Amino acid sequence: MTDDVAVRKGEAATWFRTLRDRIVAAFEELERRAAPVGTPPATFEVTPTTRADDGGGGIMSVLRGGLVFEKVGVNWSEVHGTLGERAQKAMAARGVPGIEGDPRFWASGISLVAHMVNPHTPAVHMNTRMFWTPGAWWFGGGADLNPCIEYPEDTAHFHAEMKRACDAHDPAYYARFKAWADEYFFVPHRGRARGVGGIFYDDLNTGDWQADFAFTRSVGEAFLPAFLPVTERRLGTPASEADRETQLIHRGLYAEYNLVYDRGTRFGLETGHDANAVLMSLPPVAKWT
Repeated sequence: MTDDVAVRKGEAATWFRTLRDRIVAAFEELERRAAPVGTPPATFEVTPTTRADDGGGGIMSVLRGGLVFEKVGVNWSEVHGTLGERAQKAMAARGVPGIEGDPRFWASGISLVAHMVNPHTPAVHMNTRMFWTPGAWWFGGGADLNPCIEYPEDTAHFHAEMKRACDAHDPAYYARFKAWADEYFFVPHRGRARGVGGIFYDDLNTGDWQADFAFTRSVGEAFLPAFLPVTERRLGTPASEADRETQLIHRGLYAEYNLVYDRGTRFGLETGHDANAVLMSLPPVAKWT
């Protein structure tokens, strides 16, 4: 990258925070519309977060006990410091240049996980991020839908929006990143996917920072059009006790994946970020059979 590294870091961090603000506002609007007249709607509790050794921090925004969202977190962070040995080795194994010789890093991004009240409304995950080391920079992220009761039209809509975001930049991206999501969001010890997929990409560096950042912005901007119509469509669907049981068991699968396999969870904990923010993705209630 050129001498304007600091400018590009600032541009990326600011955009991720702006996306966080837009999504929080949209989710609070859903809660406002769902609340009976005269009842205060559920809102986000916002908490600053810090990384160990004064390595930056972020904002943890969590809404609990809503009429639409049982728990949803929308976190933004901008952190920096020195990678531990395990993180260095993991990145070296992925081909990150120079990481073993200079362990400094900087990262910023947004991370979102929503667990819904109505079992017919799918849970969802989305994140986009930029990562920098002295030897490299790259973007990563994606979004995936996690219904406990699948509706094919919801799955089709979500994937169509992800494909639209990809196609605007490279017609090969959607097939490539959908396949990556299918592989990445697979739970090996259960022999199944955690949801119905979406897209996932990491280590994206085509050599054109502006193009890669533009694609990452498109992924983030596609999230609300992909998720809100699905949510609004299912809010009034009647749910039985059996539906709730199905939802809680599926949440157990989601928790297993995030604690055992998720790359972001491991990175956050290993680099000393606020544990509550890192584990924000866990559901409020889950069951195992």
